[in-house]
Amino acid sequence: MKINNKTLLITGGTGSFGNAVLKRFLKTDHFSEIRIFSRDEKKQDDMRKALSNDKLRFYIGDVRNYDSIERAMRGVDYVFHAAALKQVPSCEFFPLEATRTNVLGTQNVIDAAAFNKVKKVICLSTDKAAYPINAMGISKALMEKVAVAASRNLKETTVCLTRYGNVMASRGSVIPLFLQQIQEGKEITITDPKMTRFLMSLDDAVELVLFAFEHGNPGDLFVNKAPAGTIGDLAQALKELCRADNATKIIGTRHGEKLYETLCTREEMIKAEDMGDFYRIPADNRDLNYDQYFSEGEEAISAIEDYNSHNTEQQDVEGMKKLLKSLPIVQEIMK
Repeated sequence: MKINNKTLLITGGTGSFGNAVLKRFLKTDHFSEIRIFSRDEKKQDDMRKALSNDKLRFYIGDVRNYDSIERAMRGVDYVFHAAALKQVPSCEFFPLEATRTNVLGTQNVIDAAAFNKVKKVICLSTDKAAYPINAMGISKALMEKVAVAASRNLKETTVCLTRYGNVMASRGSVIPLFLQQIQEGKEITITDPKMTRFLMSLDDAVELVLFAFEHGNPGDLFVNKAPAGTIGDLAQALKELCRADNATKIIGTRHGEKLYETLCTREEMIKAEDMGDFYRIPADNRDLNYDQYFSEGEEAISAIEDYNSHNTEQQDVEGMKKLLKSLPIVQEIMK
């Protein structure tokens, strides 16, 4: 990165992603000030005490409230927008709450950034936004549309997006659950052993956002290529690393879950630019000439596959063990 002494704002900054970004930047000169914006005062206080760094500034607020995010945005150069409701079951029961945070909250962030002439906003999305079947994915898909639509009309602020899969051992993910069940001697509850998921680390997610930060044009969506594996192999790998012999219990696919996740739809793959470790999907900037949408077709779409956790590089149990060994939560238990 070629920037120095700028101000960065991270919405939802007390989460797993925010902590990983701080680990990367607090000891560099890229940012002279990093603002953490979130609604949880306890997590902010814990972070303040744990990091004790003069570069950090903490702002209590909610992206649902435009005034609170606008005040936090004053004097900011760049924004990483990570605030979201992302638990699938919670969003299924409270879809309007997911909409208020993920969709309307994103519009507030973009509006506040534009008003304060922020240089670039990176909005973080999820693989569940591609072919969404649950409320969380649907709200994130609409969030992407909101960001792309805004990007067409802003002259001083660049808005672009990243989309990534499940982050291993992030808060609320399956790995901490499996490890807890292993430690407590309980059955490991598996929805479907053949279900596949992308395998990404927090560092992978940060690298994707930084790539978008450096290379993103208005409306661009960036996706990183990632390996995947089955939930059954994941449970087995954790058992072997922990030298455990817990039984497994198949509980069936939960409401709102897919057999596999998609990072790029085939409609996106037809225009995706392969950038090595990443795909860049440019914005659809056609105007409101409806014929371009409904009368003119594209034959190639029918001949290409989407990019999903079934057809990407697959990790077996041994491959998963190598990936899992890099996670602090696994390293601690292995001791």
